[in-house]
Amino acid sequence: MKKEQNKKTNIFLVIFLWILAVIAVLAVCAFSVTGFILSPVSGEENVIIEKVKVSEGSTMRKVSNELYEKGLIKSSGALYFAARFSIFNSKGENFSLKSGVYTVKSSMSLKEIYNLLQSGEQEYISVSIPEGLTMKKIARLLEENSVCSAEDFLEACCSMELLNEYSVPAENLEGFLFPDTYFFTPNMEGEAVVRLLCNTFFKRLESLDLDLSAFTAKELYEKVTLASIVEREYRVESEAPLIASVFTNRINQGIGLYSCATIEYIITEIQGRPHPDRITYDDLKINSPYNTYKWAGLTPGPISNPGLIALKAAFFPANTNYYFFVLTDPAKGSHTFSTNFDQHKAAENLNYVSKKAY
Repeated sequence: MKKEQNKKTNIFLVIFLWILAVIAVLAVCAFSVTGFILSPVSGEENVIIEKVKVSEGSTMRKVSNELYEKGLIKSSGALYFAARFSIFNSKGENFSLKSGVYTVKSSMSLKEIYNLLQSGEQEYISVSIPEGLTMKKIARLLEENSVCSAEDFLEACCSMELLNEYSVPAENLEGFLFPDTYFFTPNMEGEAVVRLLCNTFFKRLESLDLDLSAFTAKELYEKVTLASIVEREYRVESEAPLIASVFTNRINQGIGLYSCATIEYIITEIQGRPHPDRITYDDLKINSPYNTYKWAGLTPGPISNPGLIALKAAFFPANTNYYFFVLTDPAKGSHTFSTNFDQHKAAENLNYVSKKAY
């Protein structure tokens, strides 16, 4: 009887030891598999680098699958599971997927990628938009820098929703796209880019201590149109208010602005011709509402997107009796201003030298 009991005990002990052995083996295997899954796909010597866009509203399952398909992680399920149960977060903190564009490397561990996706540390593209560019030139600049497509940007510039939102009484937002250095993310929506530029415009305009509520939409639009012409004419900062005063005086007297910058706009933006080295007498005869040699008053709309210097000059022109200005020092970009037509020959206006445009 005792012998049989010992035999049973030995059998149970052997089974128990086998179970422990199997558990140990499974634990080692699980540890090895887990370590393998959590480890980087590759080392630095053959690393894969990809920009991964996480759109607003993206799911972690979709992002995990994309990372796996790009060869950046070893298991899409593992990353999804880790995020679903906040495996790598501190106790009580939940994983939060942040939208944006991230630079992910195959040399990063699963935990590093996990932390990156909830860090919000996006990849940015720095783009400097010079003063005086038109929206078409800005569109091309943005496309060349992979911010958004030119077509998408221009379509947003003509959006009635945005025009109404910013109270711009026109067919597009030319003039309201503020020139500055921006930090964009790759492949943005055109509307988001336009909003950023327009919001910056109004924010910078407020820095001039203007009470924008005192201006009607039409009055503000006219000031921006004036600033856009001043932007394309001035070279020396101190002369911007003087040029604005010449145009203001001419507008008040019903005299044509005679701005060669508006002729350049017709040639390059409306007619699509190459940028002219010199404005000719034939150019001055072009039949266009933007031709300030043929028609008095402002152009129908802005001819560029002005910076703060030109905007300030348009809102606060100098108080002068000047009606004429002519470029007299091309090297310095300085002008001579006068009140007497005898001092200002029409032909001298053709000394116009365009501000450098993109």
